[in-house]
Amino acid sequence: MLEIGKLSPGQFVTVLETLHMLGTAGAGVELSSLSTPRLVDIVHKASREQVAALAEHEELRAVFLHEIFRRMGEQLVPERARNVSFVVSWRFPRPGAAEEYDRYQLLIEDGECTSGPDLGLTPDTTITLGVDDFIRMATGVAAVAPMFVTGKVKVKGEYAPAVRLSSYFDMPTPN
Repeated sequence: MLEIGKLSPGQFVTVLETLHMLGTAGAGVELSSLSTPRLVDIVHKASREQVAALAEHEELRAVFLHEIFRRMGEQLVPERARNVSFVVSWRFPRPGAAEEYDRYQLLIEDGECTSGPDLGLTPDTTITLGVDDFIRMATGVAAVAPMFVTGKVKVKGEYAPAVRLSSYFDMPTPN
């Protein structure tokens, strides 16, 4: 059994690169086929440094962002999001590139969730934070409130959607 916590950040990235490479080669093993609890488990067992190394890797950063946003619809609890309608734009600064961002949007409307790299919608709220912090937050490793207090999460526009956002989802747990 692979013990993630014992890997160096570089080894951690290499393992994830290998899984991703096997998936793109059609070998039947890929990150997108891992269950949500399994992906959450990987992040829970990873150190801050390992997740930071993942976030700095351009291809893996894109894969993890895609997977998290792709799975948001599965994690939404429709009963909690009834009669709700708002758009959140997410901005993730690219490492070493001033004023360049990976951008995603999330629409919650009447108990349904749609997300993607750019839905072309006008946001009610724009949230900016580092990819490593987002991965840790989206997998339940890091709490949102301390990130607001410490300035790791920046909000532009309406604060209410940002504050209530996590309450609409059933946060995944590790295996």
